[in-house]
Amino acid sequence: MTIVLGLLILSFLVFFHELGHFAVARLCGVEVEAFSIFMGPVLLHKKIGKTDYRLSLLPIGGYCQMKGEKDFTKAVEDGLGYIPGQSDSLYGTHPLKRALIGFAGPFFNLLFAFVASSAIAMIGYKYYTRSATIQIPQDQNVASPAREAGIKSGDTITKIAGVKISDFSDIYEQVALKGDEDLEVEVLRTNDDGSQETLSFTVHTLINKKEGNGILGVMASGESIEKIVEPLPFFSALIKGFFDTRDILLTTFQSLKILFKGVDITNAVSGPARISSMLGESAKEGFSEGLKTGWVVVLQFMSLISVSLFIMNLLPIPILDGGLILFALIQAVTKKQIPPRIQYKIQVAGFAIIMLLFVIGIGGDIKYFVNKAAVAK
Repeated sequence: MTIVLGLLILSFLVFFHELGHFAVARLCGVEVEAFSIFMGPVLLHKKIGKTDYRLSLLPIGGYCQMKGEKDFTKAVEDGLGYIPGQSDSLYGTHPLKRALIGFAGPFFNLLFAFVASSAIAMIGYKYYTRSATIQIPQDQNVASPAREAGIKSGDTITKIAGVKISDFSDIYEQVALKGDEDLEVEVLRTNDDGSQETLSFTVHTLINKKEGNGILGVMASGESIEKIVEPLPFFSALIKGFFDTRDILLTTFQSLKILFKGVDITNAVSGPARISSMLGESAKEGFSEGLKTGWVVVLQFMSLISVSLFIMNLLPIPILDGGLILFALIQAVTKKQIPPRIQYKIQVAGFAIIMLLFVIGIGGDIKYFVNKAAVAK
């Protein structure tokens, strides 16, 4: 049930992405032949104007079918040196308009992340964490970069890499994406005579090769504390939503570095099943704490996925929006289309890359569910 719930939420994000293509295609004068909620066999449809609006069977996103999409395939088959098309078709319109249509889908994902982050700021929420006073593992066999640097149990971490720390959640946030790096860690230490001093240490973090997160080698101490984030008025929430979206975007870019640090890629790359499962479980757990908490958890997760979709779809890989944008910009600058057959060969290579990532994601999903089942036993 959690996978189904997660899949429906994920489908909404894909639908919203396609809505971006639809809206901007219409604004640019490109005819949209069909716009479908979900994929597969059509259950219901109604033609309004020149567009056939559909509800399909499989709850996996949706699609926006524009006039002229098949012109590319026909040009390849006929061996043409260009892609013919009418002015109201995808390949017949001005290349800058085509690039704008390609960008619209990812932009709508980023726009949704901003709206969701702003909504969270307006709702307000609470969370549970522990203080920034830490403990060092007593077992010497447990690796602890903090212990090796000179940090002791009872120290309170006040800054990491110049960023102020207020609780243990902040510690995790600052270290998670900084494995195998030197971090300046500032602590407040209470001495035996009751005096306090601020000390600074350079800690070289470890990296969890399986999960990809950085390791400082400290544990939380003390009791759980409740933190309340008060709801903000509308315009203040929009400002916070903007900066929160920016932070998610920067964090997502930083997380890409993990792939180049020897991390198990099957854990770093998630497939649709694992994403749907995690999204569904987060929603279920969130709503079990109350309606407001549930919506906050779901919106937070959807913001993260939306930003990931924004970045992924803008990669300059043919068959992705980024590839369409790249080819369109090249045509706009050179005033010439890349020959269809060359585009096709590049698309085949791009398709191979996407399929490789898909297979890795599916493999990671299988391992995730097998390990989860083993733990459940």
